[in-house]
Amino acid sequence: MKLLRKIGLALSASAALMTSAYAQVTTIDVLYCYPSFARFHEPLAQEFMKIHPDIKINFRAPAASYDEGHQAMLRNAVTNQLPDVYYSGYHLFGELIRKLDARGQTVRIEPLLKSEGNDFAKINFAPRLIALGQVDGKQYGLPFNASSPIMYVNADLVKKVGGDPKKMPTEWDGVIKLAGKIHAFNPDNNGMSYDIHAWPDDWLFQGMIYQQGGTLVKAGTNKVGFDGAVGLHALQLMRRFVTEGGMQMVDWDQSRQQFGAGKTGMFFSTPAQLKQVTEAVGGRFTFTTARFPLDNKAKGGVPTGGNAVMTLAKDPAKQKAAWEFIKFVTSPQAQKIVVEMTGYLPTNQLAISPEYLGPFYEANPNFRTATTQIDKSLPWAGYPGGQSVRIWRAQRDVIGSVMRGEKKPEAALPELVKVTQDLME
Repeated sequence: MKLLRKIGLALSASAALMTSAYAQVTTIDVLYCYPSFARFHEPLAQEFMKIHPDIKINFRAPAASYDEGHQAMLRNAVTNQLPDVYYSGYHLFGELIRKLDARGQTVRIEPLLKSEGNDFAKINFAPRLIALGQVDGKQYGLPFNASSPIMYVNADLVKKVGGDPKKMPTEWDGVIKLAGKIHAFNPDNNGMSYDIHAWPDDWLFQGMIYQQGGTLVKAGTNKVGFDGAVGLHALQLMRRFVTEGGMQMVDWDQSRQQFGAGKTGMFFSTPAQLKQVTEAVGGRFTFTTARFPLDNKAKGGVPTGGNAVMTLAKDPAKQKAAWEFIKFVTSPQAQKIVVEMTGYLPTNQLAISPEYLGPFYEANPNFRTATTQIDKSLPWAGYPGGQSVRIWRAQRDVIGSVMRGEKKPEAALPELVKVTQDLME
């Protein structure tokens, strides 16, 4: 009986220890966008949980795009089922924060940043990048991914028509003419691909406005900023991509596959696809990258794509765990993993050092191109009024009709301006 009692006590003590251990594990729910991004979110989570065995990362099913994720967050806010951590596209970040803040559901991270020491933010983040996590001068998140559109170049096709892959056109007229030569040389090839008509958000559209030095909204107003020469030139260029540049109007996945197969001269996209494109090309042809063309060299810029990571956890234990996770995924160690798996720009400025990404960039110059555009980076903006997702879907319909030749740019511009203005109001 004594032996059985001792065994029983030992088992009870063991069970108590196990219960205590499980009780100390904090689980945080995390939502990100684009299912394909699991290729770096999952490894980062596994690496984090090795370092923090007391924190469990539970991923919700990823949203299909930033726009879909935004809509899901607005629905979750109504039912009070927000995740503890969310990755918001920069163009929707301000809109999301303002809506959630009105419901008392946001968490400002200034106190969390200060708890790391006065120099933590300054050491890790450049002012232009950390500002991507700010809304109305307040810090709600940290930059996780950053990108700017770049040109993917089939150097072999460029050489065949007399071009120099090391000196690609820096303005759009030159791009279109070169693309036309590539298509004329072999009509089975696409001269170029700029898939704005099928892009899930307005990033490439903003690129065509910003590269001219234009704006989405006139400063200090709620009025469309591209209702004149800038908007007309953008639409004219998009039509010329098809008529003169030999562009096929397919979706962006097909465009990437066609480029990888050696069937496209120039492909404009995010550097986040660099790893995938590099693997698709293999040794099939010589592949390089170049900066995004700017028609206005003095005032033109490129939109900063990507997302900010934020916490919405109000429970102290979950908020603390979420902050540890956010610190980790924006650290130079984690950013090195993301950059090497994708091609994104590192958001932590320490990551560019020889200790982290320096050797990688030396060995992979195609991945360095986006970093040379940082001085031209502009915020990926949203529209006032809280209808940015609907605005892009309406704009995309108009743009697609122009590219297909159903409407002339001059006739379509007033329609593009009107649908934008109406939804802003």
